[in-house]
Amino acid sequence: MARQMQGLGLRQSGFTLLEVLLAFLVFALSFAVTLEILTGAIRNTARAKQYTEASLIAQSLMDQVGLDIPLDSGAIYEGEEGDYRWEIAIYAFEGAVENSRSIELTDLTGIELLEVECVVSWGEGERERSQIFSTVKAQLEDWEGPNT
Repeated sequence: MARQMQGLGLRQSGFTLLEVLLAFLVFALSFAVTLEILTGAIRNTARAKQYTEASLIAQSLMDQVGLDIPLDSGAIYEGEEGDYRWEIAIYAFEGAVENSRSIELTDLTGIELLEVECVVSWGEGERERSQIFSTVKAQLEDWEGPNT
């Protein structure tokens, strides 16, 4: 019986060093890829937050044009709100010049169309970003504004 035991030999169980190193390499590569995906997602979330805040600031400013901000053709207004800088330019609506019906409508109703362009910027240097928003506002040609 002792001879039979020697013939079978003792088998060792477990992983070899090469198998452990390969498993570690696969884990490390998977972790690096996952980390890169998460970093990109966080960066995109921060960028989306900035564009959303810029849009909200522009919407708020556009709502104030004609009320708190005078609707004067040729006027330029600038300001800051937190980390964001903004500029509003008001000028005659160019589409009205190209369309003769718009000119007729202006003559008949006395309504003047003005284009309002709002540029919101943030960041500095190479990281500076900006977004342009534009709308058309109407007002009576002889309108003096809400403060008169």
